[in-house]
Amino acid sequence: MANSMTGFGRGEASENGYQFSVELKSVNHRFLEIIVRLPRNFASFEERIRKTLQERFQRGRIEVYVNVVETEGRKRLVKVDKDLALSYDKTLKDLALALHTAHETDIYRLVTLPDVLSVVEPEIDLDTLWRACAESLLKAADGFGQMRCSEGEKLTIDLLQRLDLIAEYLQTITERAPSVVTDYHERLQERIQILLGEVELDATRLSNEVVYFADRASITEELVRFDSHLTQSREALRSPELVGRKLDFLVQEMNREINTIGSKANDLRIGQQVVNVKSELEKIREQIQNLE
Repeated sequence: MANSMTGFGRGEASENGYQFSVELKSVNHRFLEIIVRLPRNFASFEERIRKTLQERFQRGRIEVYVNVVETEGRKRLVKVDKDLALSYDKTLKDLALALHTAHETDIYRLVTLPDVLSVVEPEIDLDTLWRACAESLLKAADGFGQMRCSEGEKLTIDLLQRLDLIAEYLQTITERAPSVVTDYHERLQERIQILLGEVELDATRLSNEVVYFADRASITEELVRFDSHLTQSREALRSPELVGRKLDFLVQEMNREINTIGSKANDLRIGQQVVNVKSELEKIREQIQNLE
């Protein structure tokens, strides 16, 4: 069964005090486009995320949202720049001496000066945390893939029904086609007889004209090709391979054939069926834009 290109999936996993939640959603696209949005500290995960999704999906614009939350307080350390603190203190003493004023070292005011104290964040083990990110990503991808598959099944059923309906219209055209020549023969004979009056009709010339019309109005080849395209379309929809682009091509070919049938047949009843076929083909064309 064909897969849809639209879907949504979500997954979560935790590791070393971090909780990862990943959301995937996609819309139609001619090729595979992956947009990744994640916290700056985990920017190195982007290529791994892309590779993981590229191995599972072939078409669609997939947006990836990665959210990371600390579930446990991390131990932070305070670092003191002693040399800088001593330099501040010496500079203040020199300034006090130059201004002939007293100076007493105040440790609490000293540590408020720029860069004397700094908070050191613990190092993040990205390789370990990638396991949690990958786990949440795969969970999201599983749900995402299931939704695309489910949507694809619904689209496939609808498309197969429309192809069957087109086949019915085509059968009506096939049954009507032989009558087109017969009707033309009768109308032509009546018109000529009216024009000639009592003059005898030249049967040979009339037959030649009918044969010429029959050859020019023959739609047998177009009907055979159209039926072949219908068969290929059904087979494609039931195959596990990517079918979106193939079906798009087949619909173009069917449109070409039905236009030719309409112009060659030059018959009201066939023309009505041609309109019906073209209407269904347009609906199919819109639907297959959703297929992977």
